[in-house]
Amino acid sequence: MDAVTVSGLKITYRRAGSGEPLVLVHGGFGFDSRSWSPQLDDLGDEFDIVAWDAPGCGGSDDPPESFSMEDYADSLAGFVGALGLTRPHILGISFGGALALALYARHPTVPRSLILAGAYAGWAGSLPAEEVQRRVQRISEEVSHYPPEEWQPKYLPGMLTESAPREMAEQTLALMSDVHPQASLTMLRAMANADLRGILPDIDVPTLVLHGELDARSPLAVGRELNEKIPASRLVVLPGVGHLSNVEAADAFNLEVRNFLRPLRNPLGA
Repeated sequence: MDAVTVSGLKITYRRAGSGEPLVLVHGGFGFDSRSWSPQLDDLGDEFDIVAWDAPGCGGSDDPPESFSMEDYADSLAGFVGALGLTRPHILGISFGGALALALYARHPTVPRSLILAGAYAGWAGSLPAEEVQRRVQRISEEVSHYPPEEWQPKYLPGMLTESAPREMAEQTLALMSDVHPQASLTMLRAMANADLRGILPDIDVPTLVLHGELDARSPLAVGRELNEKIPASRLVVLPGVGHLSNVEAADAFNLEVRNFLRPLRNPLGA
């Protein structure tokens, strides 16, 4: 892995392939750049793929406890700048999808396009207040009082469908177990407080809303609402797939990414 420093924080990342830059922004719950293995392995023939570890994830430094979604967005913009990436395509899943929206809100000239997979307009922007409160209370209590191996398995059914292969489930659980406990609470608060609905009508870059039909964490209705409110967007639903659509249906996911990005490629390669 490589690393850069952004506003005093070490940010680690994985990189593969060549072509136009495609930045992959992972979800929360202990996920990091490793969760993009199916994309790093497959899409590098067309794109310069950069998968970061968000502050407090993977090999990156933990951020201050006061970090907000805006701070994560500024870190992502700084990361893109540190690598010298010019108007990359931004692909975010779950928390990463909300972060992609926050990036556009604060740095609208950075993304050339957005791909929002299993995304939210922040929890406050996409979920009922009582559901946000329930999630925050439950996760905060479990992270604060129990080791990851005791509470992480409870969330696996919300990430993958029952039809997902056992090996896939085990690999996902192993990845989730590497969570930074305190940093995960910082990310939790940032996600819970984020309400990005206001930016949606103003997004004028090409946007793909890519959602699993059976997503139990971010229900399909959330994806449909994002599609309805973002003028330059289109919705693609992956049938029979859960929240981690990039893993559970990697081939179909990657195909949709290619189909969306190919017409946007710069013929001059700039």
